Order: sequence, then C-alpha cells, then structure tokens
Amino acid sequence: MLILDEATSSVDTRTELLVQQAMARLRSGRTSFVIAHRLSTIRDADLILVMDHGAIVEQGNHDELIAARGAYYDLYQSQFAAAINEA
Repeated sequence: MLILDEATSSVDTRTELLVQQAMARLRSGRTSFVIAHRLSTIRDADLILVMDHGAIVEQGNHDELIAARGAYYDLYQSQFAAAINEA
C-alpha cells in the first residue's frame, strides 16, 4: 500500500509533472491513497473521494465528477482558470 499526502504541494509545475510520472510508476499494481488539493495529481485515479469538512460529499472518477458539476467540478474549474491566468 502506498500513501501519499500532498506529495506535490510545494513544487513548481515542471517538478510536479516529474513527480506525477514517478508516482504513476510506483502506483502501478498497488493500492494507493493520494491526498491532494492539486487535482492534476489525482485526475487519473480510479476513484476520487471529494471531502468537505471531514465528510465525503462526492465520489467517482474524474469524468463522472466533472459531469456531475458539483464541488469537484467547481474546484477543477477554479484551478484550471488559475492555470490559464498564470500563463
């Protein structure tokens, strides 16, 4: 079992990509728990749990959560908009 808690929270975008690639290799064939605020870190997860104040408010994969247009969608949109503004 592999548990990662905010593994990319303090790195720049380029380093984050390198860490994500390494994590993908490490997670292969393993059960992994990844705790992240950067949704790019968890986008490819089989199951994403969205928590608010300690309670699970949504669950599904990335596409399902985007389609539901709930809390995950709102957070994803805010992060995506921030990335565009930084470019």
